Amino acid sequence: ERLRGAGHGQGLRRGRAGPGGPRERAGAALLAAGYQELRERAAREPAAFWGALGREVLRWDSPYHTACDSQLGPDRVRWFLGGRLNVSVNCLDQHVHQSPDRVALIWEKDEPGTEVKITYRELLDMTCRLANTLKKYGVQKGDRVAIYMSVTPLAVAAMLACARIGAIHTVVFAGFSAESLAGRIIDSGCKAVITYNQGLRGGRAVELKKTVDEAVKNCPSIKHVFVAQRTDSTVHMGNRDIPLEEEMAKEAPVCAPESMDSEDILFMLYTSGSTGKPKGIVHTQAGYLLYAAHVFDYQQGDVFGCVADIGWITGHSYVVYGPLCNGGTSVLFESTPLYPDPGRYWETVQRLKINQFYGAPTAVRLLLKYGDKWVKKYDRSSLKTLGSVGEPINHEAWQWFYNVVGDSRCTLVDTWWQTETGGICIAPRPSEEGADVIPAMAMRPFFGIIPALMDENGRVIEGNDVSGALCIAQPWPGLARTIYGDHQRFIDTYFKMYPGYYFTGDGAYRSSEGYYQITGRMDDVINISGHRLGTAEIEDAMDEHPAVPETAVIGYPHEIKGEGAFAFIVLKEDTAHTERVKEELRSIVASKIAKYAVPDHVLVVKRLPKTRSGKIMRRVLKKIVTDQCNDLGDVTTLDDPSIVTEILDAYQKYKTQQSASS
Repeated sequence: ERLRGAGHGQGLRRGRAGPGGPRERAGAALLAAGYQELRERAAREPAAFWGALGREVLRWDSPYHTACDSQLGPDRVRWFLGGRLNVSVNCLDQHVHQSPDRVALIWEKDEPGTEVKITYRELLDMTCRLANTLKKYGVQKGDRVAIYMSVTPLAVAAMLACARIGAIHTVVFAGFSAESLAGRIIDSGCKAVITYNQGLRGGRAVELKKTVDEAVKNCPSIKHVFVAQRTDSTVHMGNRDIPLEEEMAKEAPVCAPESMDSEDILFMLYTSGSTGKPKGIVHTQAGYLLYAAHVFDYQQGDVFGCVADIGWITGHSYVVYGPLCNGGTSVLFESTPLYPDPGRYWETVQRLKINQFYGAPTAVRLLLKYGDKWVKKYDRSSLKTLGSVGEPINHEAWQWFYNVVGDSRCTLVDTWWQTETGGICIAPRPSEEGADVIPAMAMRPFFGIIPALMDENGRVIEGNDVSGALCIAQPWPGLARTIYGDHQRFIDTYFKMYPGYYFTGDGAYRSSEGYYQITGRMDDVINISGHRLGTAEIEDAMDEHPAVPETAVIGYPHEIKGEGAFAFIVLKEDTAHTERVKEELRSIVASKIAKYAVPDHVLVVKRLPKTRSGKIMRRVLKKIVTDQCNDLGDVTTLDDPSIVTEILDAYQKYKTQQSASS
């Protein structure tokens, strides 16, 4: 029932496409092929490859007549032309028809030990009632709906309810400020917001409704705010506020699904760029769902534990749409890795018997600081696959994740992909039987993903043991179609620099074996005395020091070398001999990379400035080092903006010390 890549890594579920005609048999034959044959077929004939899978995996209202009609470039790529389907039917109805009492979601609530299980029948009921409520208040096909909710079954139902009636959801992470929320609502022209009275995270209440109230003051397009109750706290209800659960209780648990064209918009998700306002990345129906259905070696009965928030693409693809399209059981993790203690993840693994665990390197490094005891306290024997997502994972974190968390027996996949790609593009699995997994390397392109490394003149770099700008050479179904309301920006950002290729914005190294290592964002490349060096490469080397769980390296102007490297490091608790650690770090970089790569400055800080999705905001560090603190740009996405003042104080003290010593 699935494509497993010789028994390893991500798997594809094989769905039903109706009576078993020649097309269905062709799809089944494709799924039975071996890894190497699949890889070659996907590269040689992408339309035929994905076309067969589309017929086999997805449930259609009307079959498509053309799998793909576009090449990568300024024109929109279009997949499954003429086809019509409904995503919520693919994620719910077909499984309710087969196994209505199968568990769809396990809600790991913020309060430990209080998980709630939701069956497919219950989730469909909730989705239909919510969909009917939206329709009652005037939400129609094509309308945009903002979802500002913590990670709960009702939030998933809100996404699926929008999909059911053809509305377009834009989920905004329930930690963003009112200003950030308002900006996204205004840009997308949302008609309604769905939220909670409050959220719960790490034992603390988050005032979601108050934030929405503040945001919608400046959003004339908003007609209604649907307010659900997560806590017992009462909140002010204004004229446009609708008590969601009360209204849902009045509605029927049946809602006829809207038949959607393959290329109709399913959702928008906003992502920050290096410049300008956040971009509303647009994903469409069929292509996105098919690509998101590639999940980690999932077998029926497994518990799939992706701990991402639904406000990010990882939550969309590998908490909601991918697992549910597969008829899987998906964990909704509402809490934090440190609440009530650093063992929360692993206690959850033990209690829920999680089989696949997908998390971020930033969380792994955070937990690494607390040692092994919190991991070994709990039974993790249910785990089969570990996944890493969000940024390249450094060697020390990889080894700890693999050896301690996974007991050196679980496959660990370091996955590279983006909001724009819809799903995983490079990962160690699937692969040939017995193929190696190289620590801290994404390694192998997924089926149909053809990477190309480009030089500064826009030419393809041939051969191995080379580095360049990472591009992708042919279209795949999960690729975003546009930036909402600004297709020219989409073209300029992703297709202008290297015509005929999708430019990822990342740099990569192709090893002598032909494997891919992500070296970091191209705007995080330092040119030291003519040597181009990814900051991630320096960070990876420094992170190998046992006393250093996290580092962030930025380039700064150097009067002799052009640019120098400035490193910010976080030390483990109770680390002594700070200066000795700094010298050891310099030695590590010199030996791992080269002497020219050694940072000129190493500053110890308590914390690094991170977005709420866990990514380090290096541009803030660069502004501090280059004395541009009066123009830090948008810092509303920082998890804790007070970190900026904390780091600035440490930097000023460091500068004073440097001046005194010179």
